[in-house]
Amino acid sequence: MHSKIRVGIVGARFAARFHLACYRQVFGVPMEVVGVMSRSRKSAEAFAGAHGLKAFDSLPSLLNSVDVVDICAPAYVHEAVAVEAFQSNKDVIVEKPLTGYFGAGQAHFDARGFPRETMMQEALASSRRMREAASRSGRMLMYAENWVYAPSVQKEREILRSSKGQILWMMGEESHSGSHSEAYGHWSRAGGGSIVGKGCHPLTAALYLKREEGLARLGRPLRPRSVSARVHEITRLDTYRDAGLLRTDYQDVEDYGQMHVVFEDGMVADIFSSEIVMGGVHNWLEVMANNHRTRCNINPTDSVTTYNPREGQLRDVYIVEKIGTKQGWSHPAPDEDWMSGYPQELQDFMECVFTGREPQSGGELAEDTLAVMYASYLSAERRGQEVEVPLG
Repeated sequence: MHSKIRVGIVGARFAARFHLACYRQVFGVPMEVVGVMSRSRKSAEAFAGAHGLKAFDSLPSLLNSVDVVDICAPAYVHEAVAVEAFQSNKDVIVEKPLTGYFGAGQAHFDARGFPRETMMQEALASSRRMREAASRSGRMLMYAENWVYAPSVQKEREILRSSKGQILWMMGEESHSGSHSEAYGHWSRAGGGSIVGKGCHPLTAALYLKREEGLARLGRPLRPRSVSARVHEITRLDTYRDAGLLRTDYQDVEDYGQMHVVFEDGMVADIFSSEIVMGGVHNWLEVMANNHRTRCNINPTDSVTTYNPREGQLRDVYIVEKIGTKQGWSHPAPDEDWMSGYPQELQDFMECVFTGREPQSGGELAEDTLAVMYASYLSAERRGQEVEVPLG
């Protein structure tokens, strides 16, 4: 039991900004964000100065001052930071993806032609080192997958558990016109393309709901058994005509992916992700069960619909992520973070740290997601051949 939970953030860019905003919505748990640390001292100082926090010079100095480390840095540093934090007896929050394969420190690593089986084995070895470090320390590994906490997904969880429904088939997607992250587009920093960067969200939500079904009906999670997948590099094709509306500067990652997951009870999920969709972020998951059907519309939703005849009129009004234009009809997000599950995610994590209970999104779910994604890359390398998911 903590008298007051002290949180330190590692990373000072996009994820750190929205995590901090959501921490400030946590209620019923005594906690505070005390500071930030980044490999860029300038970024850390700018972030700290803007938000009234302390900028730490190093990870050890941050660890000496906090109870929880929230890793909002790129995925290629997740393992090293998490393991050091666990060794210092801290609880750890890790942004998605949990970890991955990043070229093992090779200078100018290029993933094209690199064996996907090696990637899968090394990525899972990294995950297991993180989970073992958590287990040895007795501290908590919390996986920051916001789709698990999205209100629409949580409502489906309630329906599923109450009705004792059996999920037969799920479909889900996250797509938009291209990531704003500088690390994205390079396998050595992102650990993959659309499957890792976007497909992880609907995939984890699907795995989570199937786990919940198993716990409600059978008293144990239902986990993924196999996957078949395809990936494409659409914007790098010679036949692609660039109209300047999509991001195209990807070095060695895919900009389209699809995964067909088979669960241990034989039921299925189809997950899509891409960088080739305009008009804002497209986030949804649909569940077909034996006793109900639910469509979880995370983004966009039609709770607000507006028509704007002139672009400039809404210059200072936020509409929705990656909308492209504010002219014409649009669906402004009343509270995009809430609909996406970000405040609920950090509320759960702070309650878990305070009370000692397990998070809804933890280490095993994170590793199952990682295993499916990297088995998908192996399947795609084999032109869609079904691959067994290597679960721990």
